Amino acid sequence: MTLTLHEPYRLATAEDAAQLADLVFFAGEGLPLVVWQGLAGPGEDPWEVGRRRQAAKAAAGEIIVADHDGHAVAGLTGYVIGPDPEPIPDDMPALFRPLQELENLAPDSWYVNVLATYPGHRGRGLGSGLLGVAEDWARAEGLGLMSLIVADSNTGARRLYDRHGYGEVARRPCEKDGWESEVAEWILITKPLGAG
Repeated sequence: MTLTLHEPYRLATAEDAAQLADLVFFAGEGLPLVVWQGLAGPGEDPWEVGRRRQAAKAAAGEIIVADHDGHAVAGLTGYVIGPDPEPIPDDMPALFRPLQELENLAPDSWYVNVLATYPGHRGRGLGSGLLGVAEDWARAEGLGLMSLIVADSNTGARRLYDRHGYGEVARRPCEKDGWESEVAEWILITKPLGAG
């Protein structure tokens, strides 16, 4: 990535792993813990799996955070969705199938996979600031479209995205497959980018 970041924003480091795992958990409505539980070895703490995975992504330069008093309190992870839909294998768990179906409806876009802020730091503009960084990142990648998937039950996030010009493209029912959640539907939203 060739973006210049200004305080409070910076690239995450492996030392941020604990905060990053928390942020991913918040953003994913608790679903990441289900994934980490499935990946954990016998007797292994699923949260340790999450921290390890986030440390690896941070080490690869894939996460931007916002700092407060030297600690990451908000984070952003995203990636490019290419022009061709990803095949959905027959054995993909029902829980994840609608998410992949929705991603496939946003070709050639920069996908916001995680955008979250610790509850005590919400309402301070950090989410808006990170969305702006994401849009700059997309432009740097030569893309003209942002995309993300939000839970219908996450009204705070939906208001944030509405304010920033994101519009609904499609919905899919949430197949809970044993996951306890208030989410009924996943919603794909996108935003065309101007020159910036």
